[in-house]
Amino acid sequence: MVKKNTCVFISGKGTNLRNLILKSRDYNFPINIRLVITNNPSSMGINYAKINSIPFKIIKSNNRIFEHLIMNELNKYKIDLICLAGYMRIIPKKFFTLFRKKIINIHPSLLPKYKGLNTFSRVLHNKEKKTGCTVHFVNSKLDSGNKIIQKFFYIKPGDNETNLKYKTQKMEYLAFPEAIIRIFR
Repeated sequence: MVKKNTCVFISGKGTNLRNLILKSRDYNFPINIRLVITNNPSSMGINYAKINSIPFKIIKSNNRIFEHLIMNELNKYKIDLICLAGYMRIIPKKFFTLFRKKIINIHPSLLPKYKGLNTFSRVLHNKEKKTGCTVHFVNSKLDSGNKIIQKFFYIKPGDNETNLKYKTQKMEYLAFPEAIIRIFR
């Protein structure tokens, strides 16, 4: 199997990155993580890249220089797929043209509900009965691209933001790899 060269964009702890790295070691998993990009020099996810000898770049700016730097790195590593895994920046519009249907994101809600930030507090405030995560293609509108896969769970009495985040992340660790497999089937 020829694996697709993949770049994972992160901003925080990198637990979805860690999960994708573990999955990518499977011979039948369709991607090979060749590059990690972060906007946060304090991102703990950088450690997963280091431990696994995956090149990483810290690119903090969000302007034309940013676009140019990232495009150079993506070209250098011949990237076929970009996975946004907790990346807290807006992707430049130019990328949607160059990587059409090749940028995916994982979001901690059942889109189209609760786009953007503060998802768990909004879910609780609105007394939702269920929540989960969505993997979707990225387009020029925030959290609005075509869905690839969704996973959900029912909210229990007494659940709080911390519980919901934990439960949602467990769903994400299943959904992200399944979505990648679905794309390349």
